[in-house]
Amino acid sequence: MNPVERALRSLDRAQQHRTPSAVVVGVVKKYGDDRGGLLAALITYYGFVALIPLLLLLSTVLGFVLHAHPGAQRAVVGSALADFPIIGDQLRQNVHSVQGSGLALAIGLLGLLYGALGIAQVLQHAMAEVWNVPGVRRPGYWPRLARSLLLFATLATGLLLATAAATLIGTALAGSAARIGALVLSALINTALCLACFRNLTPAEVPTRALMPGCAIAGPLFTVLQAFGALLVTHQLRHATAVYGFFATVIGLLSWLYLAAQVTLYAAETNVVLHRRLWPRSLVQPPLTGPDEEVLGAVARQEERRPEQHVDVAFTDEIAQPEDDPRPPGTRDGDSSGG
Repeated sequence: MNPVERALRSLDRAQQHRTPSAVVVGVVKKYGDDRGGLLAALITYYGFVALIPLLLLLSTVLGFVLHAHPGAQRAVVGSALADFPIIGDQLRQNVHSVQGSGLALAIGLLGLLYGALGIAQVLQHAMAEVWNVPGVRRPGYWPRLARSLLLFATLATGLLLATAAATLIGTALAGSAARIGALVLSALINTALCLACFRNLTPAEVPTRALMPGCAIAGPLFTVLQAFGALLVTHQLRHATAVYGFFATVIGLLSWLYLAAQVTLYAAETNVVLHRRLWPRSLVQPPLTGPDEEVLGAVARQEERRPEQHVDVAFTDEIAQPEDDPRPPGTRDGDSSGG
């Protein structure tokens, strides 16, 4: 064993024997096993494409619901746009309600809703991947559509609550006390909203209490993204703005959405790891730990697509070697699993 491998195995043993570090490693490895980076990129893409349709839909619906209260309508729409760093002002100036005849308006709203459903669908797909739900057990189109509509209703309710809470804080307090109170209240509302959304997106067999740890982490992190996202993204784009001009704002918005997608996925992975006790995970293999085998088995079984298809996974102590590999058994490397 060379010195580098010896040091890595010592580090591996140390993290496996300490629960906090073992849980953190378990979450990070589960994120990698589920191809979390690709899922985050997919969520970012659909979130970017669905952003304008969602804001148009929100503005139009509020135009009907709050037609007698234009100030309240502007406050709600303004609070939604304030969550998007850098590009929020541009959106506020250019997003207006859809107007026209009743029939044209209905058709336009249906088109906007259909265009915005992509983000809800991909979030459901991401949660199914995180929880390793076999394809044969995933819901069909109509149940997914119902969940998507419920998700939009939940987000709209959370937006109204956040606006009302911010208004109340601003009226009752002033100065730094108002800012601190707004941040604390925003963190609580974001945590509750995250829990409601996770409950809607997660398979029904997962108990609600299993979703609380990740939401308790994600809620405050979303508040940090909303409050300081502009500073983070501006720091990354301080040179790009001079080169790309307005396109840098698009890059900034994509960066912010990607951070939000990663927070969502890591929160979901935390729930899975804690609920299934998927730690300790090994950094250097072989050998595989019990949670290593459980995760790899679940990843393989989630590929089941038909009721008549059944995937079995087996792990052996001896490492498999291709038939044309001339090396003797003692020099084999790699891992073996079969199904």
